Amino acid sequence: MPPARFIDLTAIDLTRVEFGREEIAKVNPQSFEMCQLDGVIWHDLGKMLCLGYKDVTDHEFWHRGHIPGRPIMPGVIMVEAAAQVCSFFMKRIYGLEGFIGFSGIEDTRFRDTVVPGDRLYLLAHINRVRSRQFWAQVQGVVGDKMVFETAISGMRV
Repeated sequence: MPPARFIDLTAIDLTRVEFGREEIAKVNPQSFEMCQLDGVIWHDLGKMLCLGYKDVTDHEFWHRGHIPGRPIMPGVIMVEAAAQVCSFFMKRIYGLEGFIGFSGIEDTRFRDTVVPGDRLYLLAHINRVRSRQFWAQVQGVVGDKMVFETAISGMRV
């Protein structure tokens, strides 16, 4: 059974984009096929919460080869999207300066598939911050289903 969600999606206007790809690109260095964050819809700095999304299309670099005839988003790419929303939050909203690298992953569970045509919502809760490092939990949601959950850490390099 999936855990409770960090963010109540019914309480947020999911059509309002707070930060789009241009704003994200000013902070996150991933580009071209490695950009896995299309927008940030909402955040709460006081509670260290952030809601981003990735619109999965049939033009993804993995589409052709990751299960031909039945393309599914690779789990490692879902986790990369989770890391990117956390990195954006820590740099743009929290104010951590410098390059932030992905430093760890734990307790990852994949609960369902993500396919072209899905909007993958990324619900992030930063739960611990040190001067150079942070720890977060991220939940991936498509429609009304939690499709993955993970705990990640990042470090200013």
